[in-house]
Amino acid sequence: MSELVQENNKYRVLIWILSVAIPVVVAILIFTPQKLALSGGWVDFLPHLNGILNSTTAVLLVIGLIFIKSKNIGYHKLCMSIAFTLGALFLVSYVIYHAAADSTIFGDANFNGTLEESEKEVIGGMRILYLVILLSHIVLAAIVVPFVLFAFYFALTNKIERHKKIVKFTFPIWLYVSITGVVVYLMISPYYG
Repeated sequence: MSELVQENNKYRVLIWILSVAIPVVVAILIFTPQKLALSGGWVDFLPHLNGILNSTTAVLLVIGLIFIKSKNIGYHKLCMSIAFTLGALFLVSYVIYHAAADSTIFGDANFNGTLEESEKEVIGGMRILYLVILLSHIVLAAIVVPFVLFAFYFALTNKIERHKKIVKFTFPIWLYVSITGVVVYLMISPYYG
């Protein structure tokens, strides 16, 4: 029994380490002025890939919910496992992109890396809406990481009651993060240079 407790504690520590490390690494990559010199134009495709990954994740989360409500546990597990995997792929893609490319500025229509007064006038209040959605997306994405990891862990270890308790609030946040990721992508995509 003590080995099982140690094993559980090891995974819990790993989940918390990842939950802290992921946002810290992302923040460092976004705010570091020196970017990695990755060759080829493939890095420019990554935001579009991220939009696809977020869209697919959101759809799978909803389908997974429908399956569990209809007591189809096998398909629920499949949908959630794919959504979890796509979330991990998104994270890798997101980190690579922000390690190699400068952040895109909403409203920077001339792609010069600054938002000029004339550009501000054109986008008006849309910039505030964009920033509110982006900020809520970023904050909730960082907050939801440990809960998604624990929900997945509880499901894998067959601790279904604990899984059910945690997903009651984890699921809507994860779905919100996935959907707002798509909204942010659609709003910023005209400004990718």
